Order: sequence, then structure tokens, then C-alpha cells
Amino acid sequence: MSDHAGVWIDHRKAVVVALTADTARTTVIVSKAVTHLERGGDRPLDGRFEPRQVPADDSQQRALTGQLNTFYDAVILAVETFDPLLLFGPGEAKHELHKRLKLKKRGAHVEAIETEDKMTDPQIVAKVRSHFGVGAPRAQAPRSKS
Repeated sequence: MSDHAGVWIDHRKAVVVALTADTARTTVIVSKAVTHLERGGDRPLDGRFEPRQVPADDSQQRALTGQLNTFYDAVILAVETFDPLLLFGPGEAKHELHKRLKLKKRGAHVEAIETEDKMTDPQIVAKVRSHFGVGAPRAQAPRSKS
């Protein structure tokens, strides 16, 4: 059996589930992307508004794109030895990761992209196991001596 992996991803974090012959290893990768930049100060509405206090929209977007690309590259590094991949999650991050995989010449390994809502780590592991048809390993019962 080849090793399988599933990635639940949104813009805040990715949960990578790596399935091998008898184990499931979970890795959480946290994004450092800041989606909403605001003016400084203790309260957002204090002080005068000056254009120089808030970065221009295009510079904010460039910074966000760079942070997300760094995040996606970390996820790609975590799954580069696994084939095939399942990408799933609630938003657009799964499609953005898929585009980044194609750009890095790793897009052929993606088996499916699915939309899923927020999930707990055990639910994510169960989803990946179910998708690839790999059951959870059973604990062996102690052998009795006759």
C-alpha cells in the first residue's frame, strides 16, 4: 500500500493526516497570514484617520499573498512524499493550495478536492481514512494461555 495523506485547510491552519500501513500521524501547520490590518492605537476608532497610518490596499494584498504562499509551501513540504492526496476544507484555501501544488509541479498527486465545514482532529482523521478505505488499526486482544 502506498502512503496516503489528507489535508484539511483554511487560511488560518492546515491539519495534515498522513496514513501509512498501520498508523495515522497528524500534523498541524499554523498560518501567520494576517487578513485584516487596522490602524494602531488602543481602540480602532481613536485618533484621526490619515492615509499614511493604514497601508495601501495593494501593499496589504501583496503581503497577504506572500504570507499565504509561505504557508502553502510549508504544507507542500509536509505532504511531498505522499501519494495520493485528499484536499478538503471550508473555503477557498484548498483550491489555492491546489494551484500552488500545480505551480510546484505536484498537482498530479491530488486525488480529490472536497468542501467540508470545520472539523475536529479525530473527524479529520476519520474522513481521510474513510476516503482512502483504510480502517483504524485494531488493538490486538491479549492471548490467553490454554
